[in-house]
Amino acid sequence: MRTEQLRREFGLNLRHTVFPLHPETPEQGMDLADLFAGRNYDLDAMFARLKNVATELGLPLIQRSHTYNSRRAQELGKWAEQLGKGDEFRAAVYHAYFAAGRDISRENELVTLTTGIGLSEAEARRVLQEQSFSAAVETDWQRARDLGVSAVPTVRYRDRLLVGFTPYEPLRQLVSN
Repeated sequence: MRTEQLRREFGLNLRHTVFPLHPETPEQGMDLADLFAGRNYDLDAMFARLKNVATELGLPLIQRSHTYNSRRAQELGKWAEQLGKGDEFRAAVYHAYFAAGRDISRENELVTLTTGIGLSEAEARRVLQEQSFSAAVETDWQRARDLGVSAVPTVRYRDRLLVGFTPYEPLRQLVSN
């Protein structure tokens, strides 16, 4: 929604780059307490901040106790982009993961998301099994590293970065200044 608004208001051509968020997460997922073990994080406080921002932005968000590896979702997302369904796929993955707590690393879950936005089940399975968009994800990960991206979401316009979920007005200011 906000990206579509930016496109319309400023005539922008937006490019989504995927980022290796916790690529060390195993196939079966990982408890968040284990993911952040040994780091100085207060998970409850971190979630409370995130929940406040999500509420302000009108985004659904549940408190999760588990994280899942998003690599396969990113590969399928690059495929969906190629078919003009990238925004729809990203929205479906966001809702599945952050609003419903579903495991977005599983093939059947991802295929359900793609068919839900009108893409082919057989083709989605082929893309996942053949890892057809693995190189595209690797290219994006390298681009993110080259740009100094260390958190998601990060919005880059020219040489400026805006990190974190933000209301529309700061995005607008980033682009208009």
